[in-house]
Amino acid sequence: MSSRTEEAALSYEQARDELIETVRRLEAGGTSLEESLALWERGEELAKVCRRWLEGARARLDAALAEEEDEGAEGEGAAEEG
Repeated sequence: MSSRTEEAALSYEQARDELIETVRRLEAGGTSLEESLALWERGEELAKVCRRWLEGARARLDAALAEEEDEGAEGEGAAEEG
């Protein structure tokens, strides 16, 4: 499975939890430069996954709010006509 496919399969919570662990390992130190760079890169990938999930959630919320406003406006127009 490719890295991109693996990222797409991660839930927000999985990506967040792995990101937290990655940051903890980086902050703890004691890793080689190569290991630190690999952790940094993985952290960047995980942050992107989290960001995509949050942006998707925001878009869904905005769409739901817009739909609710549209329904409210239609209801007001019908009440004014009747």
